[in-house]
Amino acid sequence: MTIIDHSTRRLATFIALTLGAGLTIGYLNVPGRWYAALNKPSFNPPDWIFAPVWIALFVLIGIVGWRTWERAPASAAMILWFVQLSLNFLWSPVFFSLNRIGTALVIVVAMFATITAFIVLQWSKDRASAVLFIPYAAWVGFATVLTSAIFRLNPMR
Repeated sequence: MTIIDHSTRRLATFIALTLGAGLTIGYLNVPGRWYAALNKPSFNPPDWIFAPVWIALFVLIGIVGWRTWERAPASAAMILWFVQLSLNFLWSPVFFSLNRIGTALVIVVAMFATITAFIVLQWSKDRASAVLFIPYAAWVGFATVLTSAIFRLNPMR
């Protein structure tokens, strides 16, 4: 077996685990009646958009995790990658299952900050990984604004 084969397996593993865990968390924490009853801002996207966007993003997140692992598995960048993913996987249960909008807002702000820190850190070390995280940062930035608006529109929830 060659090094390329090991690396390719690690790439497939990063994508499969990231995508699989993300989809599982989404499946276990679906928007329900509580979410449907919330006041939402006019810019709230239709529900159908979330799954395809997150599938694409989880693939990118997996690729970036693999690239970072291959270059520096014990680095600050790898720690940031794991932190952002942990925050990502925490958001849905807190928001959709525990119905804690304020706590979810804190989580998404921390996630956005961590993603941004990863991009800044990797910009000079692994530009491709930094660039691959830009759509993710944009979506999480939007999610931060959306969560904030939902929090403001539903002060008693």
